Amino acid sequence: MKTTMPKDAGAVHRWRLVDAADKPAGRLAAGLAEILRGKDRPDYAPHVDMGDFVVVVNAERIRLTGSKEEQKLYRDYSGYPDGLKTWKAAEVRKRHPERILLRAVRGMLPKNRLSRRQIKRLKVYAGAAHPHEAQQPVPFEPAL
Repeated sequence: MKTTMPKDAGAVHRWRLVDAADKPAGRLAAGLAEILRGKDRPDYAPHVDMGDFVVVVNAERIRLTGSKEEQKLYRDYSGYPDGLKTWKAAEVRKRHPERILLRAVRGMLPKNRLSRRQIKRLKVYAGAAHPHEAQQPVPFEPAL
């Protein structure tokens, strides 16, 4: 028997639509990372970019379990002395609610060049409207 390895040019990237309302952030992020990598496909190969485009709507209504709303901290460091900025999850939700899910998914992808291409296929929107109607995304419920 021969083992066939998929080629990068043969991958067809589908469009999927996910509603994030009232779903736990971490579980949803794990499901989205799996779709972006293409691990849900039978012809998955770790070295080939086979994942799908994912449009996430209602990111402002994503659920943080426990007391993460007030205790979870998001940090950014500029590289300069005294360049550490810290925000609570409640502040991030008010200003940029899509960043909660975006950072969770980015942390679940491998740290390499391929994942930097894959994260660009994740489109997260705070409300129910999105500009990707022309791509006809298929509604999808990731396993939580």
